[in-house]
Amino acid sequence: MMLGALGVVACGGGAVRVEVMEDEVAQVVPVGGGKARTVPRSTLPPGAREGDVVRDGRLDAEAGARLAREVAEWRARLAVPVPDGLDLSSGASGSLTADKER
Repeated sequence: MMLGALGVVACGGGAVRVEVMEDEVAQVVPVGGGKARTVPRSTLPPGAREGDVVRDGRLDAEAGARLAREVAEWRARLAVPVPDGLDLSSGASGSLTADKER
């Protein structure tokens, strides 16, 4: 019970997303935007990982899944389609500047 209370205090009492986990500390960002904060890792619930959402000292799996889905949709909208016939898997053959070097 004490661990949950510490998590709420350290995380500001609202929902936060865990951005970076290190040995002793974690960086969290309020869901919906805001300034990142560093908190002791021990204030997060056991099993918390990068990308998880913590609300009221507990993991919020539903909010975490929703946020991951929104990020995936946002990235898909930013993706640049590859034109037909362009093979990116083969890589460039030789130097791209070979003609200029001669």
